[in-house]
Amino acid sequence: MSAMPGSLLCERRMNLVIVTACLLALGFTALGAAKIAKTSFMQERAEHVGFSADAYRLIGIAEVLGAAGVLAGLAFAPVGFAAGLGLLLLLAGAIGVHIRSGERIGEIAPAVVFAVGTITYLLALGLG
Repeated sequence: MSAMPGSLLCERRMNLVIVTACLLALGFTALGAAKIAKTSFMQERAEHVGFSADAYRLIGIAEVLGAAGVLAGLAFAPVGFAAGLGLLLLLAGAIGVHIRSGERIGEIAPAVVFAVGTITYLLALGLG
């Protein structure tokens, strides 16, 4: 029995949700853990953009919690959607802070890439 076009589209969309959720969770967990651990690189970044190491640590906690929420969204979509929106707001703030700090596009690009990934996740998740 061949798959109907609608079910194939649904399967591809779910695959996109799974892949983007896993990539976002991996990325945000790594970045958040580095901020929580107050690595020297993250302490330098915090100082560069005008944050204390403790404030940057709170951002790291939000990133790790957001990553967990995105993964939870694989089981319960509303949680994933809320987590994705929270991460997108966090990224919008990050992009604004990077621009305000006078950073070049190469320094802002990671936040933009994560924002595009988060938007992709939200769109794929919301189309179900």
